[in-house]
Amino acid sequence: MDQFVVSARKYRPDTFDMVVGQQSITNTLKNAIRNKHLAQAFLFCGPRGVGKTTCARILAKTINCEKITDKIEACNECESCLSFNRSHSFNVHELDAASNNSVDGIRTLVDQVRIPPQVGQYKVYIIDEVHMLSQQAFNAFLKTLEEPPAYAKFILATTEKQKIIPTILSRCQIFDFARISVSDISRQLSFVAQQEGVEADQEALHIVSQKADGAMRDALSIFDQLVSITGNSITYQQVIDNLNVLDHDYYFRMTDLVMDEQAAEILLLLDEILMKGFDGADFITGYGTHLRNLLISKDPATIKLIEASEDVRKRYLEQSSRCPRAFLMEALEINNRADVQHRASHNQRLLLELSLLQMAGLEKKKPVGQP
Repeated sequence: MDQFVVSARKYRPDTFDMVVGQQSITNTLKNAIRNKHLAQAFLFCGPRGVGKTTCARILAKTINCEKITDKIEACNECESCLSFNRSHSFNVHELDAASNNSVDGIRTLVDQVRIPPQVGQYKVYIIDEVHMLSQQAFNAFLKTLEEPPAYAKFILATTEKQKIIPTILSRCQIFDFARISVSDISRQLSFVAQQEGVEADQEALHIVSQKADGAMRDALSIFDQLVSITGNSITYQQVIDNLNVLDHDYYFRMTDLVMDEQAAEILLLLDEILMKGFDGADFITGYGTHLRNLLISKDPATIKLIEASEDVRKRYLEQSSRCPRAFLMEALEINNRADVQHRASHNQRLLLELSLLQMAGLEKKKPVGQP
């Protein structure tokens, strides 16, 4: 039996152009290599799973390549590239600061820096989760980071930039990695599904992309999980069932009932949602997003801000046409108030019901005493 390799590793980018959603950073790094204008230290910041360590490895491999292509890519043929691909490179050292956060670990690194590279031009030190270093370790690292040998390059990666002391920040070129957009993640998942021979609904992949919260690695892990459960076919219904996602159809139905002031049906639909095991807080958050998307749909210029498939966007446009802007603003205020009060409420279900019924009375609200 062939050993299974998770998609996050199997489809890990090995060139700058393959990195998803970080074009501005990869273009800057490529230009720095092309112009031979490399800093002595880089700091890659951003959420998990957005490509920080991947870009660090690509940078380390590329600057040591003996035959860099015109597109600023490693040749994968020279001795340096081959040893890197086999994970045998003596020029690239990776340190996990989470488990090596003491002064001794940094002193060992400093001692290694004194030895010049045997193959290639640079020795590259990638320190992951650098914010985990102790204060003493940071202090021991400062001098080497400020005045390293010409052949030494440091690439620091962190998810918590605010925990790094200013003296370290001032010695690095800082790159802030953004969360990857839903459309970029969805596009990459479509490519992976095609390569793996998996039939996947576009809407299903879109839900996976939203669930990943901007992290490509998380999206690929969820994709692998779904393939294990469903086989080589992933449908929208399978995704929402297995990921415990509330179908957006519920939000559309709820809004129609609210607009029609169908109090009894509103309570019954809410009961159906809660009986399926969905938490009230999740419903409030999801419904707030739904109302926000309806408000955004009022202006064609902002429709692109809705992270949804084309079919769902059309549904938003259709429903927003019957929802006045003033109604949506007041409904959002009621929903936001319920969100704030939900955690502290002793009767959370009643809070939800009252909020929805208040929304239902907004559109045709009349002054007291008027028939």
